[in-house]
Amino acid sequence: MRTLDLGFKAHLESGATTLSNCWRLTRGDGVVLGFTDHDRTLSFDGTEFVPAHGLDGGASKARLGGQVDTGTVIGLLHSDAIAEADIALGRYDGAMVETWRVNWRAPEERHLLRRDSIGEIIREDGVFRAELRSAQAALNVVRGRVYQALCDASFGDARCGVDAAAFAVPASVVAVEDPHRLVVAGLDAFVAGWSRFGSFLWDGGARSGIVDRVLEHAVVGDAVVLTFEQPVGDWVLVGDAGVVTAGCDRRFATCRTTYDNAVNFRGFPHIPGTDLVLRVPRAGETLDGRALFS
Repeated sequence: MRTLDLGFKAHLESGATTLSNCWRLTRGDGVVLGFTDHDRTLSFDGTEFVPAHGLDGGASKARLGGQVDTGTVIGLLHSDAIAEADIALGRYDGAMVETWRVNWRAPEERHLLRRDSIGEIIREDGVFRAELRSAQAALNVVRGRVYQALCDASFGDARCGVDAAAFAVPASVVAVEDPHRLVVAGLDAFVAGWSRFGSFLWDGGARSGIVDRVLEHAVVGDAVVLTFEQPVGDWVLVGDAGVVTAGCDRRFATCRTTYDNAVNFRGFPHIPGTDLVLRVPRAGETLDGRALFS
């Protein structure tokens, strides 16, 4: 059961209400935006909720148990509020949205209806439609570990233990070959494959603050070519710079020989593969229950 603020409760019971919806949107990079369906700006909790280019709430579904409640907000794409480029760059992916019911005559009388995260975003004809997912969506995250030969830690995190900063160097764009491939400067001292499965943190340009995954690090003549998971070439310009961090293919051999970190390896390198599980006995093999690996 919801508990309402006494002032807001009294306003609802008055019979003549002046209510509006307000949305506070907090992106992963810390940017906070406020919108309202009222015709003038409202302000509370240090956020201004502006009517121009704002959001319009759709119907919300409330489900029992652990099912995910979903809703929808619709708004105009505009450079002064929510720009199409920022959506395409993923700056709103997973952003948190608070939905408030507010007495626009006295914004201190308000009630938090729900707190959601942004799911799928659809853009068409100058309008965006964002799906809102309730906190139950976190229950869909995989928990626990999978028994596999590869390490399941992320390079440089607490479970990995490697100081990723020691394997990070500045780099800049020299040329854009195609949406997924860039020629970069700053990695000439490293062999091909050094940053494979690594990352590129941009500190300038349209992708500033975004971390892109590097899929391949090749040396072609005197040029270093990085292949990215995302089509970054549509957004970067020659001269854009950032920091490249080395990658790891999550194999035990790499962990041991390249990073001297075998003690922290988070995989199971000796687990039998499907070739061993499916093979049949052969003459001369010793199958007496002893360990398959020493």
